[in-house]
Amino acid sequence: MSEFLLLYRNTTEARRRTMGSPENAQQTMKKWRAWFDELDRKGCLKSIGQRLEEQGKVVRPTFVTDGPYAETKDLIGGYSLIEASDLDEAGKIAASCPILENGGLVEIRPVMQASP
Repeated sequence: MSEFLLLYRNTTEARRRTMGSPENAQQTMKKWRAWFDELDRKGCLKSIGQRLEEQGKVVRPTFVTDGPYAETKDLIGGYSLIEASDLDEAGKIAASCPILENGGLVEIRPVMQASP
């Protein structure tokens, strides 16, 4: 089994729409909890990860800009670590993520194993 990082991406507008009211936020969080519980039950969830704040910085060799991915208005709202046999299986796992219901996306990145 290999490890894969799931990065949950969304726009500021879509994130505010889904989390805007207390009722929407509660429904959204129920879906996420159920999804994480299912991944855990299947034995593929290594770490639920954390949610991330909207603000941040991007550092380049010659300057610093505000916000992660400020140019595209794309936010990384959080991350998780899963186990899967390969990238295709990781994609199948991510395909049921609740963020996809609201126009978001899941970026899947294989975790490179450090050589001894």
